[in-house]
Amino acid sequence: MKARLIAAALLAALALSAATVYRLNHLDEAPPNQAQVASTPALIERGAYLARAGNCMGCHTQRGGTPYAGGRALPTPFGDVFAPNLTPDPATGLGLWSSADFWTALHNGRSKDGRLLTPAFPYTNYALITRDDADALFAYLQSLPAVVQANRAHELRFPYNTQPALAVWRALYFRPAVFQADASRSAEWNRGAYLSQGLGHCNACHGARNSLGATQGAADFSGGMLAALAWYAPSLHDPAEAGVADWSVQALRQWLKTGSNAKGSALGPMSEVILGSTQHLSDADLSAMAVYLQSLPQQAVPTAAPKRPEMALRELGQSLYADHCARCHGEQGEGIKEAYPALAGNRTVQMQNPANLLRIIQRGGFSPATAGNPRPYGMPPFAGILSDNDQAALASFVRNAWGNQAADVRPLDVLQLKTQRVD
Repeated sequence: MKARLIAAALLAALALSAATVYRLNHLDEAPPNQAQVASTPALIERGAYLARAGNCMGCHTQRGGTPYAGGRALPTPFGDVFAPNLTPDPATGLGLWSSADFWTALHNGRSKDGRLLTPAFPYTNYALITRDDADALFAYLQSLPAVVQANRAHELRFPYNTQPALAVWRALYFRPAVFQADASRSAEWNRGAYLSQGLGHCNACHGARNSLGATQGAADFSGGMLAALAWYAPSLHDPAEAGVADWSVQALRQWLKTGSNAKGSALGPMSEVILGSTQHLSDADLSAMAVYLQSLPQQAVPTAAPKRPEMALRELGQSLYADHCARCHGEQGEGIKEAYPALAGNRTVQMQNPANLLRIIQRGGFSPATAGNPRPYGMPPFAGILSDNDQAALASFVRNAWGNQAADVRPLDVLQLKTQRVD
């Protein structure tokens, strides 16, 4: 009798859990319009442009693989997520999906089979996309050659790999909501906001995240560490980091189009974004994004208390700079115009978080090879030449030379960055 009562209690708990998960999966969710949109060449062309705006191929193509066939590992603090096949193969891709199914995935974060999708797929941003744009994007994906490539199961740790955990996450941090234009702003500003918050999902990198990986919303660009990649996405609200309020629209448009301008060059993850996405956007859309990004409220990132200067470390760094860096970046950190960036006054060099400077020293880097800058100058890696102490010394020197002012970098900072997940 007791065993029967326990079994009944367990069954009731499971039923309650299933009901709760279902409700959490459908919060504020309206049934999608099931009407199918007839595919036309114009719709497919528009969808191709939108796919570029969202840089869909960047995540859904593994290195050396067929575009959009999935398989790329996306590292997160909770484990690896593997991007699925978006080609119209009926067995492994979207061949059996309807435009309504696709809209549900973008707008509600749920797959065709009802599963709640992991928020590594940025449906918190894609929910803002209009149904017309979703239909155009789907028409383009359906026009691609079908590729048979089975989707790889995510490798997330427990409990992050469970539907109940994802449902709770959604209940806490997500509600479907199409972008609403701000009537007090210009059409250009609203277009820029729509692209930056929605398809462009800029805050997927530039948003500050809590311990469960949630941001404060699609308009939060206050920056944060991309821990799984060991890069820092600087704040777009802080003029000392990546704020562009004082840039001209033309300068920002050029940077998004070519990856380089007089103020600096794009490296790291942003280089991939420009290569696969923003260089392909129209000047009108790039200008709209510039207008929006320049309007972001400005707020400085809180700074830590200054540390005692390590003069011996800086002296070693000065010697290393003369041996390895001065030829390209100049004896006074002035750089070479249209080739090597100046380090004097460079925001990346002086940011409170030195991760990006250290990553560049370790791995080198190239700006994206774009139509407007097809043969960018690059920098070789120095991780195999410079010890942790040397890297800290070099970083400390350039952060405090030629008028620069920033905290010294300790060898422990270099070691801690190296022990983070790097792909």
